[in-house]
Amino acid sequence: MKVTIFGSGYVGLVTGACLAESGHQVICVDIDENKINQLKEGMIPIYEPGLETIVKENSKLGRLVFTTNIKKAVEFSNIQFIAVGTPPDEDGSADLQYVLSVANSIAEYMKNDQIVIDKSTVPVGTADKVAKLISEKLKQRNSQHQFHVVSNPEFLKEGSAIGDFMKPDRIIIGTDNDHVKKAMRELYTPFNRNHDRIIFMDIHSAELTKYAANSLLATKISFMNEIANLSELLGADIENVRIGIGSDPRIGYDFIYPGCGYGGSCFPKDVQALIKTASQNDYTTELLNAVESVNYRQKGVLFEKIKNHFNGEENLKGKIIALWGLAFKPNTDDMREAPSRNLMESLWNSQATIQAFDPEAMEETQRIYGERNDLTLMGTKESCLKNADFLVVCTEWKQFRAPDFNSIKSLLSEPIIFDGRNLFDPILLKEKDITYYAIGRGTNNLNYQSL
Repeated sequence: MKVTIFGSGYVGLVTGACLAESGHQVICVDIDENKINQLKEGMIPIYEPGLETIVKENSKLGRLVFTTNIKKAVEFSNIQFIAVGTPPDEDGSADLQYVLSVANSIAEYMKNDQIVIDKSTVPVGTADKVAKLISEKLKQRNSQHQFHVVSNPEFLKEGSAIGDFMKPDRIIIGTDNDHVKKAMRELYTPFNRNHDRIIFMDIHSAELTKYAANSLLATKISFMNEIANLSELLGADIENVRIGIGSDPRIGYDFIYPGCGYGGSCFPKDVQALIKTASQNDYTTELLNAVESVNYRQKGVLFEKIKNHFNGEENLKGKIIALWGLAFKPNTDDMREAPSRNLMESLWNSQATIQAFDPEAMEETQRIYGERNDLTLMGTKESCLKNADFLVVCTEWKQFRAPDFNSIKSLLSEPIIFDGRNLFDPILLKEKDITYYAIGRGTNNLNYQSL
């Protein structure tokens, strides 16, 4: 099948590459000329394991094409994916200007019947807005072409997006049209062979499913962070609690790891957008408001632990901090809403200096913060430790999980580790005379009312 993808960012590029990998003919269109030129040259603007290989291979075979020519892209196929960004507006709602701009372009250039697929994460009712815009535009053109708008939300996890697309848990498709159902089933046949993963539903339910899924996962994380903070006050170990509750199959072990808060492009934005949608419908989402509030507070926990250890913020002036992990999670270079950013900015406000390392997010850090005298990006995790006063861990990359503690102790001015991801064994570090602060592991050194 021939497929057009509007947007060559994270969702659009992964979708286009995976569809091309399965044999479809795909054209990705973007208004960012520099990005398109890079993609044509095989340069991938994001880090996602496995993505570069399939983009290059399918580009070479001619199954994946990149362009800035919107007219050419629309005319290429009768399946149009909208996979552009929906950044949060000032009030927390999803900004739909890019989605509606694409809808307008499709209506302007379509020369035959079209299936328009909302792949972007959009609020309930967006498909209605897209359909209304296209209908009005076609009326202005005196066009008789037919179209159907479909909700087909993505469920890609950064760091494992290729596997998520190729072997999905579910394929949600919001439509009530039999012709569209047939076309969508054909489109997704390569990813639906083992058993039927396609779930058809009404459009509004499909749109809400995406927000509900991400908000539930964010809720699990904030809940565990609440219990972790309580564990410190009660002298309990959250890791024992996690194992205890995770053994219940109704709960499971996924998304119950405490830490220094969630970030990324999805959870913060989607929770805020769902809160705003509820508000627009005169409903107060007390639970989601709490989820967001807990996460905001949790991002300050590491700094509070550091500040309390050194008896006040004023005593951090001139300190050199080794920081392991900048991305919001492993296997990505995404730093949107990353807890590391909250920590670094608090430390800089205290006139401390940071030596940081991340396997993938160094360039993104440079792009965000530029050249600073109080930030040095180091080539290895070991080089971060030289001349540093203590170590902080913000991201649970695999290469951080089994370090040489004797080396850490010898390189740091003070043998102190602040661990925002509970990677290490407190008993082992105690044996090595390393002062260790984790999340919820029975060390009460915080007044949580101050956060």
